[in-house]
Amino acid sequence: MTRRIVLTIVGLFLLSTVSISGVSAHHSYLLTVQQLRAGLTKAPSMSQKGFILIDVRSAEEHAAGFIPGTDLNIDFREIKARHRDIGAQLEDHVVVYCQSGHRSNIAAETLADLGYRHVYNVTGSMNAWLAAGFPVESGPR
Repeated sequence: MTRRIVLTIVGLFLLSTVSISGVSAHHSYLLTVQQLRAGLTKAPSMSQKGFILIDVRSAEEHAAGFIPGTDLNIDFREIKARHRDIGAQLEDHVVVYCQSGHRSNIAAETLADLGYRHVYNVTGSMNAWLAAGFPVESGPR
């Protein structure tokens, strides 16, 4: 019985140290694109924007158009095997998006399971971004 209580408390503590949150397309826009208007000549780097932005769609979807400031394209099915490619520390802020938010939610949960503590999913992802009329970049990264 005591062991079960200790395991429950430890589990609750671990849950409280990991954050998977939703961030709106509008908020993402404010964090990335408006920095371009502030005088940057290209998309802001991770150190300039304070987070890493990852497109977890397929390479083909990514090539057709992505959110400006995207740092990486890693298919959500490969996120567990390729998470070291992100180059992030476990305390860094990582934002993921896909087309609708479903695959990026899976990727966010995977990253949290791997120990990343501040993971954000763009709510509505590219669909919300496009519906808001925000700019899109295309071509190879």
